[in-house]
Amino acid sequence: VHETTGYQNCYTGDSWDSGKCSDPATCAANCALEGVSKEKYEKTYGIKQLQDGVRLNFVTEHQYGTNVGSRLYVMEDDENYAMFYLKNREFSFEVDVSELYCGMNGAMYFTEMQANGGKGIGNNNAGAKYGTGYCDAQCPHDMKFIDGEANVIDWTPNPNDKSNNMGAGKYGACCAEMDIWEANSMASAFTPHTCSTEKLYRCSDPVECGDNASGNRYDGVCDKDGCDINPYRMGVKDFYGRGEEYAVNTLKPMTVVTQFLTTDGTDTGDFSEMRRHYIQDGKIVYSPPSTILGPGKDSDAITDDFCDAKKDLFGDVKDYQEHGGMKGMGESLDRGHAMIFSLWDDVEVNMLWLDSAYPLDKPDTDPGIKRGDCPGGEESTPTYLRQKYPNGGVIFKNAAVGEIGSTYVAPPPTAPTNPPAPTPPPVSSYCNWQGCNGVAEGGDWCNESASRCQSGCGGTWCTDGPPPTKRPSPSPTPKPTPKPTPVPTALPTKEPTSDPTTNPTRLTSPTPTVKTGCYSNNFKDCLPESYLPFQYCNTVWLPDGAQQDCIALWGDCSNDESSCCGEDTVCFKDGPHTACVPKHVETSAPTSKPSQVRTSSPTSKPSQVKTSPTSKPSQTPTTSCTICDDIESPWMIDNAIDCAVNNENRMNKQCNKNAKWTQKGWCRLSCYKSGNGYPGDVCCDESVFGRKNLRG
Repeated sequence: VHETTGYQNCYTGDSWDSGKCSDPATCAANCALEGVSKEKYEKTYGIKQLQDGVRLNFVTEHQYGTNVGSRLYVMEDDENYAMFYLKNREFSFEVDVSELYCGMNGAMYFTEMQANGGKGIGNNNAGAKYGTGYCDAQCPHDMKFIDGEANVIDWTPNPNDKSNNMGAGKYGACCAEMDIWEANSMASAFTPHTCSTEKLYRCSDPVECGDNASGNRYDGVCDKDGCDINPYRMGVKDFYGRGEEYAVNTLKPMTVVTQFLTTDGTDTGDFSEMRRHYIQDGKIVYSPPSTILGPGKDSDAITDDFCDAKKDLFGDVKDYQEHGGMKGMGESLDRGHAMIFSLWDDVEVNMLWLDSAYPLDKPDTDPGIKRGDCPGGEESTPTYLRQKYPNGGVIFKNAAVGEIGSTYVAPPPTAPTNPPAPTPPPVSSYCNWQGCNGVAEGGDWCNESASRCQSGCGGTWCTDGPPPTKRPSPSPTPKPTPKPTPVPTALPTKEPTSDPTTNPTRLTSPTPTVKTGCYSNNFKDCLPESYLPFQYCNTVWLPDGAQQDCIALWGDCSNDESSCCGEDTVCFKDGPHTACVPKHVETSAPTSKPSQVRTSSPTSKPSQVKTSPTSKPSQTPTTSCTICDDIESPWMIDNAIDCAVNNENRMNKQCNKNAKWTQKGWCRLSCYKSGNGYPGDVCCDESVFGRKNLRG
């Protein structure tokens, strides 16, 4: 950064030139960004172009000093970042982390940056060509320019940076972030982060920036924690590491495949699930299910249910959910994200959040505290790492985005590796949900071991009786079947000019695969294929798939009493309120939701199933209401706000007018009493049932 009229620096070391930078607008008008030549990319910043990829070096000595790490963006053309739209797509790349040690992070991620880098805003005449417009969910304060102005107000050098290059100003650069890969050779994580704002948002105070130092981490416009899967943190300690004893051996290169699934398998459906698998040594290795969340909750994919269960166990604030959860993340992906590669160390907390025990004020025996086997301490500090491993680095190759199953060539058909590989049980031991009736249920995965059956599948591990008859059924977490396709065109690395990046091929929307049958929990819409039938109440099998031109379970049927989906639902009236309800639900014994029916597993080929897995007696409801309780949102709980106390304005603005509130059912009773009840709710009068007695 130097003056526009010459080459005197506007920023030297960790400080701004007060003469040229007396205020944000003046500084931006007086100063300019310098472009980088291909030669300087390697000799100054340690970025080396490889065949089909790039290597990022950790520490690079040059004639003017020392550079640590780097960050690169993929370009559409000379003036714009490439924008990627990931819903109903998969993203794959090859990576080599063998030279990344404890405390380092070789990252690949997407953020909701503007395509032109904010060019034209304020005094930003540089734009994407010069790398402007960066933002992420941490709302970083160390960006020198944000929205066409210099971040000079309250700029303070970072005392933790021993290289004396870093600082922080008043403003932060916030936007949603999709972390595909944060990793070294000891630990890895993938994490979506939501925000309540769109594109880059310049935050201006500690509250909306969510600053840690002021105690406002969970008050800001972005979710800083995210909802991550780190296999080690989720209980699988032998999945990822340096050596052949791990399912993924980080001493060897690997291909990482991440899939972004939607509720209906189309580009326009809501983002519902994020999946991961690896390809190494000619084998597909699936990200393992967690082992610590409890029966029916362990998962190998990021979903809203997984995030709820994980944060409940760890005692974490549900900030991801507060900022929109999976649906909100999908809305951000719809707006387009820029692709970013980086290598960095952590002057704040030494990357302990990725590969060691964190936070330090909690016992590492608590759930979620231990994230990897790195010891922490001095060996994870930037000072130690820069001296010990200056030639460390990461290699990224062959990045590709495409339809599900299209970005890699599947290895020859073999049994996929799912670590750990338990010893197969005796033929007389099996998993069952029906009281050990001699039938092995849940498929091969559930029947591998007692721990998988009980913790992963919510079943009973049966060890006596006659040898079970195996009933084919889907495993708890079926993986999308790759379509046989030719080798995709990867994202090649062009010769770097201002950014060593490429022009990706824009992908067209795929034609959804027609499904002949599916599970549903509202008699109308299909659940994603990976969901288990026993994870939801009212789960039924729809032989013909999703239904059209009918009213879903609990939907308002006041205008058409004969249009409730399914033969097992009926339009039930209560004064001015009507809703489609299950015939088998008796409301004379009030319940907050319909009784759960355990369904038997269908065959592994759903198209062969002709009837619903369970039949229900045809019984018309006999009374007129359901108990509705008030459950505050996490934000309300944190701020000691009660649904029923002086909240008329909140009820009028949230309740059935807010998709997230409708999904979660927060303040159900107060919403109903204020005239803003959720669709289908017919709540009993509070004077009949003691509300506070119903809250656990």
